[in-house]
Amino acid sequence: IAASQPSTNWHVKENAKDHHTSRFSSKELIVRRGQAFIITFNGAEGPEQNLTFIAETGPKPSKRTRTQAVFGISSTVSTESWSAVLQSTSSNSVSISISSPPNAVIGRYKLSVQSTSSDSSSSASLGTFVLLFNPWSSGDDVFMSSKAECEEYVLEEFGIIFAGNKNHISSFGWNFGQFQGDILDICLAMLDRSLSYRQDPITDVSHRNDPKYLGRVLSAMVNANDDQGVVLGNWSGNYEGGKSPSSWTGSGEILQSWKKSGFRPVRYGQCWVFAAVLTTVLRCLGIPTRTITNFSSAHDADGNLRVDEFYDASGNHLNRAADSIWNFHVWNESWFTRSDLGPSYSGWQILDATPQEESEGIYQCGPASRKAIKEGDVELDYDCPFVFAEVNADCMYWNYDTSTGKKTLIFSQSTTIGQAISTKAVGRDDRVDVTNDYKYEEGSKKEREIFKKARKKLGLEDKFDPTAPTPQEIEQKPDISGKFKVAGPLQVGKDLNLILVLANLQSDAKSVHINMTAWSTVYTRRPVHGIWKDSISVTLSPKEEKQFPIKIPYTEYQQQLTTDNMIQVTALCHVEGGIQVLVQRDISLDNPTIDIQVLGEAKVNREVDVEVIFTNPIDTEVTDCVLQVEGSDLLRGILEINVPPLKAGENSSTKFKLIPFEAGSKHLLVNFSCDKFANIKTFKMVNVTE
Repeated sequence: IAASQPSTNWHVKENAKDHHTSRFSSKELIVRRGQAFIITFNGAEGPEQNLTFIAETGPKPSKRTRTQAVFGISSTVSTESWSAVLQSTSSNSVSISISSPPNAVIGRYKLSVQSTSSDSSSSASLGTFVLLFNPWSSGDDVFMSSKAECEEYVLEEFGIIFAGNKNHISSFGWNFGQFQGDILDICLAMLDRSLSYRQDPITDVSHRNDPKYLGRVLSAMVNANDDQGVVLGNWSGNYEGGKSPSSWTGSGEILQSWKKSGFRPVRYGQCWVFAAVLTTVLRCLGIPTRTITNFSSAHDADGNLRVDEFYDASGNHLNRAADSIWNFHVWNESWFTRSDLGPSYSGWQILDATPQEESEGIYQCGPASRKAIKEGDVELDYDCPFVFAEVNADCMYWNYDTSTGKKTLIFSQSTTIGQAISTKAVGRDDRVDVTNDYKYEEGSKKEREIFKKARKKLGLEDKFDPTAPTPQEIEQKPDISGKFKVAGPLQVGKDLNLILVLANLQSDAKSVHINMTAWSTVYTRRPVHGIWKDSISVTLSPKEEKQFPIKIPYTEYQQQLTTDNMIQVTALCHVEGGIQVLVQRDISLDNPTIDIQVLGEAKVNREVDVEVIFTNPIDTEVTDCVLQVEGSDLLRGILEINVPPLKAGENSSTKFKLIPFEAGSKHLLVNFSCDKFANIKTFKMVNVTE
């Protein structure tokens, strides 16, 4: 067999334009499945009709596992299999249009050609190309009919993640950067490092045509648990030996660090980091994906659709239950069909890469059909009970006597969990509320029916529950009501002013003893440092409402604050002759603001000046000031600038230059930190012209 080495023209530019892959910076051809691409090569001996092409992927390609395709020249494109259609020939070269089926395995392929004439046959390698999912093709499992949604959920490299708490939603920008540098290669390497691939590479690769399969595998690979995956979680409030989760501004740095360290987990992440990295990987591979923030998110560890919280007599939130209610939690939704469940369950599917509970023995979660969650169909694959609880669990608040171990129910609530479920708008930097896509209206008859249906499907409705409140406990109604009102700015650097409002609901006087505490917490509401405590005794006249101002000075909380800037304030009211009343509020403090100005017009390959302005709002000097800047297509990697210390009230202006390398609307992300403020973030849209 004579093997000559043909030279191949992959028409990278033209093909990429047709396949929506122009934003990748690779020299290699990157195309989407179910769609034709053109190649031209020379050196093929003999007539064209005697050409046979072989496309193969994975370690042991075979027709049986659909990782190898052998196809000759045909007159028409097949939708069922790979095909080649002759475009044109000249004396020494051939142009061929090659199509893959819309359910082809994705990944890196080798392409070779065999030519046979009457007396000889020769085979030659044409090179490699990468095949991705195709949301623009109606035959693909990930097909999305709206072009604007394809743009946002596959091609957009900038995102906004919502955080804070349900009373005070904040947001920050994130650079997904799925088309930058070698991110695609890192994503493909991630698939080859998964447990499924290590256990059975041939079967694993043969399943890579299925977005359900890849979504589940990648939800496990993005966290470090079980498989030396990408990001190591840390919720302690102490991030020594790594970077604080809130200091990241994009996925690129995380994925690059993982690769550079020889695939050792990157320290540290929390939920939005896992979700953002998974968004990058899935968008890169062509699966439409977005991040979702759920406020007052339940982590139901024991699967009873109920979350228990315990407080001691002084009102301290005790860290003794595996269950918890997070101020917010971020997960993903990816868009694909559910042939395993039926068409009504297709569409948005929930994936969660944050390692919370094991599923089939490893830390992975999803895909759970969003429709199944809304309808209470919790028996359907995958992990629906856990996701259902995140947005629907009931809460029980208990008083726990640490000396006797006795538990007393303070009160229960069925409407606190799963609020203001949020995602970024398509084509705009705004928040969209998707709560109604997850559940029927809170407190409505339908919502309670669905909750009962889910409990029944999980076999919970007739089980005796030893921790459930007794009828007597439920019947007792509180004599007083209470709430914390905010009285002043919620800003790091300012004193925290609150008002405790207590009202006597009865027509006789009540004497009340109140124990109050304030703790700094991480966003999961895990208490980290005690900040303040106080107690008062009062008598409330019949039907009287009284206000008690509370002041927690900045000097008292400054040292104790975590990088999440969150404080939990609790008042446990012991009412003489009545049941206890728990009043609590989670406070999210805002960082001071920082401002970006682009000085002049941004043009491709031209320098443009940018100025970042920060004013020190507190009456002491701030030191160790660092500015971090990143933005896809505006600069490569991350720019880090040390800023001199700032005296009380002083302004700082930091200037730097950018040379944008792609036209379009791009986002510049800035993160400023100093000894008194962690991770002050902002972003600016920059319109780059040719």
